[in-house]
Amino acid sequence: MSESGLSPRVIDYPSSDGKPMTESEAQFVPLTYAALALRAHFEQRDDVYVGANMFLYYEENNPRAVVAPDVFVVVGAPKRVRDSYLLWNEPKGPDFVLEITSRSTRREDQGRKKRVYASLGVGEYFLFDPTGDYLRPRLQGFVLRQGRYEPLPTARLPHGEPSLVSEAVGLHLRVRGEELRLYDPDEGHDLLSYSEWAKAHAREKDRAAKAEATRKAAEDRAAKAEAARKAAEARIAESEAHLRNSRG
Repeated sequence: MSESGLSPRVIDYPSSDGKPMTESEAQFVPLTYAALALRAHFEQRDDVYVGANMFLYYEENNPRAVVAPDVFVVVGAPKRVRDSYLLWNEPKGPDFVLEITSRSTRREDQGRKKRVYASLGVGEYFLFDPTGDYLRPRLQGFVLRQGRYEPLPTARLPHGEPSLVSEAVGLHLRVRGEELRLYDPDEGHDLLSYSEWAKAHAREKDRAAKAEATRKAAEDRAAKAEAARKAAEARIAESEAHLRNSRG
């Protein structure tokens, strides 16, 4: 109770606005790919949090001060379940934000959201247009310098393809065909999508099963050969014993 005898006002910070996560599959696919691939990439890091389609509130007691990044990464925040990201309850804000642009979000992505992220000190801001209708080029990246976003220069992957480098997450972002891909320079390949991971896991299980079957078959052949060798030795020994007895 306060001194006036009234209970302090409880501020509600909604975790959902009731709207669909994305306008269409064109936005859903790259959003889920980036979110799940980044979570898998940082699975062993307890100090890296990957959020997706989540409200980020940046002023305490002001639920209108909110932004909803499609995908964001915080290096230095504990990995735990959150309904929303309340900045004043966290050690720091995002280092990396990715927005999947659509017809309804393109102006906000390049306007208000960009200004808010700059004011919050988000070091890297990326935009991807999955349909190629709203951005030229369809993948864009910005780095925060002295409070303003400057375009990231185009880099090149080992095989010559253009990319944008994220120092925050240690990955390259690129467009492969029509798809957004995250490339790991340490491993020399793209981070896998869930379906790609599932197929690779199934192939690995199949290879392991075949290898185990081959090993068991080899063991069976070796066991049969050993049994045959012992049987032959026993027959020889029996013949030699019979020959000695007949001579005696």
